[in-house]
Amino acid sequence: MTRHFVVQLQNRPGELAHLARALAARGIDIRQIVGGGEGRFGFAFLSTDDEEATASVLTGMGLPFISGETVVADVEDRPGALADVTEKLAAARINVVGVMIIGRDAGRVEIGLATDDAVRARDVLGAETVVAS
Repeated sequence: MTRHFVVQLQNRPGELAHLARALAARGIDIRQIVGGGEGRFGFAFLSTDDEEATASVLTGMGLPFISGETVVADVEDRPGALADVTEKLAAARINVVGVMIIGRDAGRVEIGLATDDAVRARDVLGAETVVAS
C-alpha cells in the first residue's frame, strides 16, 4: 500500500528545492508530487520509493508533515465525482489527509486519496470503486 506525505513548507523561494535536494541526497526517488501555497505557508503532497527514509528526512529537516496510506478510486469523470467519493468517506468519519488526480482515460478518472484509515476507506468505497491500495 502506498503512503503519501503532506509536508508543510514555508511559502518562499527555494523551499521545494531544499526538500527535493534533501530527498535526493538520501537516494529517495519522488514518484508523485503536487503542491501549492498561499500566504506564509505552502505544501507538498508526495509519494516516494522509500517511505521510511522519507519520514526520517522530513523529521530530520524539522518539517511538519502528516501521512496516510493511499486508496486509488476509479470513478466516472464528471462534475461531482470527487464530492461523491469524499462524502462517503466523511459519512464514515474517515479523514482525507491528501488527494490528487492520478490519471484520466476514456471518461474515467483515478483519484488517489491518502486517508487516516485506508482499510475502512476501501470497505466504504467498495471493490467496484477501489482499484489499488
